[in-house]
Amino acid sequence: MTDFANRALLPAGLRDMLPPDAAFEADVVGRLMAHFATHGFERVKPPLIEFEESLLDGAGAATSSQTFRVMDPMAQKMMGLRADMTPQVARIATTRLARVARPLRLSYAGQVLRVKGSQLRPERQFGQAGIELIGSDSPAADAEVLILAADGLAALGLTGLTIDLALPTLVPALFAGLGFDGARAEGLRAALDHKDSAGVAELGGDAAGLFQALIAAAGPAVRAIRALAALDLPPAAAAERERLERVVELVQAALPDLPLTIDPAENRGFEYHTGVGFTLFSRRIGAELGRGGRYLAGGAEPATGATVFMDSVLAALPEPKAPPRLYLPAGTARVQAQALRADGWVTVAGLEPVKDQVAEARRLGCDHRLAADGVVKVQ
Repeated sequence: MTDFANRALLPAGLRDMLPPDAAFEADVVGRLMAHFATHGFERVKPPLIEFEESLLDGAGAATSSQTFRVMDPMAQKMMGLRADMTPQVARIATTRLARVARPLRLSYAGQVLRVKGSQLRPERQFGQAGIELIGSDSPAADAEVLILAADGLAALGLTGLTIDLALPTLVPALFAGLGFDGARAEGLRAALDHKDSAGVAELGGDAAGLFQALIAAAGPAVRAIRALAALDLPPAAAAERERLERVVELVQAALPDLPLTIDPAENRGFEYHTGVGFTLFSRRIGAELGRGGRYLAGGAEPATGATVFMDSVLAALPEPKAPPRLYLPAGTARVQAQALRADGWVTVAGLEPVKDQVAEARRLGCDHRLAADGVVKVQ
């Protein structure tokens, strides 16, 4: 392998982002954050790395296996590179901003690093942008976050949005109400995760029909809500169902054309959630655009949020159009160059006089050049 190839080689799952993609990502993130700000979400910026004990506390425990760890040579304590920003924002809310009025609305954007990629997302470093609404247990808070995330993606120009809703607390509530525990509950949970109706029939006993009905209820929100309403559930599980119904009602009232689906037995990917969870998709790509849902900030305070995965968002958006670039011959007056930039041109200044300005403009990737009689297109 050549020296050049050695210098260009990066670890698996990491890449350089080149022009115009880097500028496009920055623009998209900026527009998304501005959208969140108009709804009262104030931006915070947690550090890239922090002590392991705080980074992996509460909801952060779910990212433990994906966290790179290093030793802090100053404090002689283990630190972790963040694999997800939500636990960091929760920490800020419950410590630095503990006395700020609730509900607290925070937004964030930054890079995360993970130990390994997945089949759907091989990248190990990618951008996140998101919102957290902390201090309210109301279904209206769940709906606000979900609506704002979908609205923000639509405002970027994303089409074909769909949202898959889950209720990861429903099955545990059923287990508790029906007396399922231990190995039997674990086996039944695995069967439900894999939509294994035969396994549910074997382990569910007298309640097998109820659990099979949960699997069958998955689908478009209207049909799923109707199917769930027909089930005779223990009180705690019924309360979870009613909360989901209310969230769906609020979202459909705000975004009647947004396709919603529900999988009431889904749990995978929502292990630390304490209520309604959701996943954002676009028909343009197969990867998740983002995830969100209800959790406990700091292990105690009710919160709900949404995280958008910027690599998926960029892949789903149309290719960016390069702005027109204007070549300015060496010696162009500063005031003239400023006026051209004010008119929307991206200017590229020549550093030395050249004989063939057309060739120089073309070499520097400019589609226009400044001539004696004004701006002309480079042929």
